[in-house]
Amino acid sequence: MKLKKKIPLIDQHNKYGMWGNKFGGNFVPETLKKPINDLEILFNKLRNDKKFIQERDDYFKNWIGSPTRFVPLNNLNNHIRGAQIWTKIVSDANGGAHKIYNATVHCLLAKKAGKKFIVGDTGAGYAGKMLSMAAKKFGLKCKIFMGAKDIKRQQPNVKAMKKNGAEVIPVYTGSQTLIDAVSECMRYWVSNCDTTHMCVGSTVGPNIFVKICGWSTSQISRELKKQILEEFGKIPKKLKLYNCVGGGSSSFGFWNEFMDFEKKQVEFIGVEAGGPKKSKRHAAPLTYGSKVGVLHGAMQYVVQNKEGQIEETESISAGLDYSGVSPLHCFLKDTKRARYTAASDEDALKAYKLITKFESLRPSLEPSHAFSVAIKEAKKFDRETIIIVNSCGDAHKDKNILKAKLGYKYAQFN
Repeated sequence: MKLKKKIPLIDQHNKYGMWGNKFGGNFVPETLKKPINDLEILFNKLRNDKKFIQERDDYFKNWIGSPTRFVPLNNLNNHIRGAQIWTKIVSDANGGAHKIYNATVHCLLAKKAGKKFIVGDTGAGYAGKMLSMAAKKFGLKCKIFMGAKDIKRQQPNVKAMKKNGAEVIPVYTGSQTLIDAVSECMRYWVSNCDTTHMCVGSTVGPNIFVKICGWSTSQISRELKKQILEEFGKIPKKLKLYNCVGGGSSSFGFWNEFMDFEKKQVEFIGVEAGGPKKSKRHAAPLTYGSKVGVLHGAMQYVVQNKEGQIEETESISAGLDYSGVSPLHCFLKDTKRARYTAASDEDALKAYKLITKFESLRPSLEPSHAFSVAIKEAKKFDRETIIIVNSCGDAHKDKNILKAKLGYKYAQFN
């Protein structure tokens, strides 16, 4: 397998929708083949339509608030005395996370398709919150499937979804987390696809949903590339882009515009959820050598038990607590274009404490995993190395967890 230059990665799949003839595809019930085909036709038409792209860009700028900030973490850098650490604060986006890009595009597609209802899944609650916001903006009725465990630990986002008029449907099966929410959402869509559009919250699922999400979140790297050129006058000779990886939407969006650069110049580092240090469970299929399997309609590396059944995961971060990972990231791992590692719950909390001590930044527990690895590795590099971490979500949703784990002062927000 080889990553092709000058061709968008989302289009580097075969006629069966598989990247590298190994990852992705459309492993779906017969009843979903027509609605998926209809969505493919609509998306392929609109992504090349100048009026649609202008409409998208207008919403990104005037409603979402693009571009989001790109800033150095000077106080943290003075403390570490290694590589320069910068961050793109994607959590500046309307609603507090990168999920708003995908939600907005899906609602635009739903309107173009003449659908009045939209349904989605969520783990950390940001995909659900953003979909509820976008649905309200575009006049669509919205249902959000969410694991019962995640509903308890992400209450701020649950309240926001309900305030926006969405119906939040608790899922009590399996681990009661993101994997089960995605499964129930897809089951619902099977029975209601004639009237309802489905928004998959990350770069997972059947081929078309991977492509739509990747196309949407690539706004992050489009902005970042311009900001780097404005700041440095060129792309630095040693640039390292760190991003948390659960389903993989923020990381793909963060990296996409840099795919054509050589790895020795622009390196991608994906950080998965290693789970609690005292637990054998994790949510890091790329890091810990998981085997390929089918999950939610696509072939991918997925956490499995000895019998090949999907294994439950464990992470303090609801947004990373997923047994599989995007087929795009599986492809990037096998082509060795990206490097993947993991951070534990404890590592993420330690990084959060350090960042909030030195900077006016409150990253959610998801990007705190990426900050953990970036901070550790920054000490090995010189000042000529530029490290950029995608702070893809704010920590407001995690305030109850932070209060329980770190104490009251770490759960205060202006």
